[in-house]
Amino acid sequence: MGKPQETLKSALKLLQTSGAVIRATSAFYHTPAFPAGAGPDYVNAAAWLEAPWDPQTALGVLHRIEAQMGRARVQRWGQRTLDLDLLACDDIVLPDRQTHKMWRELPLEAQIGRTPEQLILPHPRLQDRAFVLVPLADVAPNWVHPLLGKPVRALLEALPERDRAEVRRLQ
Repeated sequence: MGKPQETLKSALKLLQTSGAVIRATSAFYHTPAFPAGAGPDYVNAAAWLEAPWDPQTALGVLHRIEAQMGRARVQRWGQRTLDLDLLACDDIVLPDRQTHKMWRELPLEAQIGRTPEQLILPHPRLQDRAFVLVPLADVAPNWVHPLLGKPVRALLEALPERDRAEVRRLQ
């Protein structure tokens, strides 16, 4: 694998060859590894895609691309060459509001040891993570979280300044 930004560019090309149309791509951002100490710092970005896939198929495509790029799913939140997350599909909530709320409110200590058995949409912790919201604000600043009722910009502004400052745009 090359530099993280080259890996991301390659992944975006694979998304296109898999049938996605990329409507917008954020800047690339240097961010601390999550959780802290999980490996070297990351390069994060967000992309707004249109594709003929339902959410489960989209997740399968993302996992296939990760594997093509050398990712081995050995440990939850462990070191990885590439991590492609499905953040949201319009205003779809999966599997249901109650399950989403349980995963959204799960304490960090519990999140580390548990993996959902089904797809949770929107991503249950996107509102807590500057490394997700900063690039997401580049491509979808007005997308409204269907359960929280707030646009990306408001979710980002609600985070501590310290968290937002850790997300630094690559030159």
